[in-house]
Amino acid sequence: MKDKIIFKVVVVEDEELILNNIAKKIHNVNLGFEVVGKAQDGKNGLELIDKLSPDLVITDMKMPIMNGLEMIKVINSRYPHIKKIVISGFDDFGFAQQAMKYDVKDYLLKPLKISELTDVLIQKRFVLENERKLLKQNVINTKKSKDHSPEQVAKMVELYIKENFNSDINFDLIAHNFNFNSSYLSKVFTKYMGENPLRYLTTLRVNKAKYLLINNKELSVKEIGEIVGYLDPFYFSRVFKGVTGKSPANYRSNTQQNDSSTYNI
Repeated sequence: MKDKIIFKVVVVEDEELILNNIAKKIHNVNLGFEVVGKAQDGKNGLELIDKLSPDLVITDMKMPIMNGLEMIKVINSRYPHIKKIVISGFDDFGFAQQAMKYDVKDYLLKPLKISELTDVLIQKRFVLENERKLLKQNVINTKKSKDHSPEQVAKMVELYIKENFNSDINFDLIAHNFNFNSSYLSKVFTKYMGENPLRYLTTLRVNKAKYLLINNKELSVKEIGEIVGYLDPFYFSRVFKGVTGKSPANYRSNTQQNDSSTYNI
């Protein structure tokens, strides 16, 4: 269908046959989930997540380089809105239980049964659809927005920016849809978030760019600029240098990789 809702999925599993089998089963259940990326360890999984911004991550627990628990911990910190499903062997149940601390609500045993996967994906689709509807209502529905407190409005704008930071964000349009003028909305956001919306958006984009510059060496500066929402590479470099004091290229060459762990993206 032309208007069919698609939810993006990244699958992380170290055994290639199982990885491909999971992807095939997700496709076969036909619930609107599309596997946009596959990885065989947590490190590569994170790189795909940074690049593809999925709605759902399905991961094994025991993997080389970075295991599933370590990856989930990072995902929960950087992208708390991403849903997570753990798939693991019975012997790893204790390991998987630890993942519950990082907002993992679903645990499936290997070998993966398509009936169990279908049930979980139905639940996830229901949650994701409701979140999308709520976000749309919060930003677009002007009648309902009148009933929200200033703090709730600030939180909704923050959520909208986090979900859409890599797209073209028009603050005047957002303010109009909330039935406020942009000056008032900026004051409300600044009061509760500690900085104005544009600075918040810029900080979010630059922090994301910092991470990608260090951890994704195969991506060009231009590609990273596009990923974080700057289609003009010259403007991206100017903004980045204004925040960090360095051009993206200089930042990449002068920064050690282990420094990237400090960025809360």
